[in-house]
Amino acid sequence: MEKKDIRTLSRDELKNAITESGEKSFRANQIYEWIWKKSATSFDEMTNLSVELRTWLKNHFLFHTIKLDKKQISIDGTIKCTFILHDNNAIEGVLIPTEDRERMTACVSSQVGCSLTCKFCATGYLERKRNLEPGEIYDQVVLIKKLAEEHYGIPLSNIVFMGMGEPLLNYGHVSQAIQYLTSSDGLHMSPTRITVSTAGIAKLIKKLGDDQVKFNLALSLHAANDQKRSQMMPINESNSLEELSKALIYYYQKTKNRVTYEYIVFYNFNDTLEDAEELYQFAQHVPCKVNIIEYNPIQEADFENTTEDRLEKFGRYLENKGVRVVIRRSRGKDIDAACGQLAGKKN
Repeated sequence: MEKKDIRTLSRDELKNAITESGEKSFRANQIYEWIWKKSATSFDEMTNLSVELRTWLKNHFLFHTIKLDKKQISIDGTIKCTFILHDNNAIEGVLIPTEDRERMTACVSSQVGCSLTCKFCATGYLERKRNLEPGEIYDQVVLIKKLAEEHYGIPLSNIVFMGMGEPLLNYGHVSQAIQYLTSSDGLHMSPTRITVSTAGIAKLIKKLGDDQVKFNLALSLHAANDQKRSQMMPINESNSLEELSKALIYYYQKTKNRVTYEYIVFYNFNDTLEDAEELYQFAQHVPCKVNIIEYNPIQEADFENTTEDRLEKFGRYLENKGVRVVIRRSRGKDIDAACGQLAGKKN
């Protein structure tokens, strides 16, 4: 009989399996706590279970854990991790400390590769091989959390789904992983400390609203003009700005969560005051803030980062219109760990 990854079982499925083996059902709760609260990755760690039960578990189940294959440390303290999955695929995640080291953010992946082919993103040039399982997403957080504590003595404070892949195209597994990360039966992190970033899939943004999610939503916008956005992001051809605005209004009505717009400024492409005005108009749909992000060049694309002067004028134009603006300075550029540079390179 082929062994199953125990972390793919729900609590009820685990209870059924345990009672069918002849054990009391409360043992399932103990196992569940070991897996999701204590982050156990082997049955030998479950010391309050009998040797017989642990042996039975080993004979019937296994753990498809991920392993840290390589880490690179940037001059600014950012740590990029290459993780190897049980099937030998590779993904990347990043620990991003703020300059003052007060906040530690884990940037995690949701897919092996990506299917959306955004022209400015290294992951977009990879084949999408598969979705990550909830346990594989959870493992990234646990391993990056460990790095934060080992290197800086500071606990992980935030999680962003801004690594490899489109999180909403792995909706079920991402949602389940967030449940394990935020539940009192899991790592018990606050959902308000978690941000899911999407390239913009209208029907799934509406589903976030229907599910009344508690975590934050960020939209990778990068242009508030359909023609320009479609040039960079082919997903816009089937999810126009008008459709996205309707979905975001619906999402806000359901959740009352403010939306973040991510806007990379490319030189002489989307960095004029006319572009800023279009962004201002789009920002009127729902309460929001705008993160203006430096472009981090990749060898596959010929975009350029805008100049400091144009970036400042762009941000100031929006602020003068009353838009809340944050200019995000990229971290980890020297190790290809910055926004848009993750490509799942194995050691």
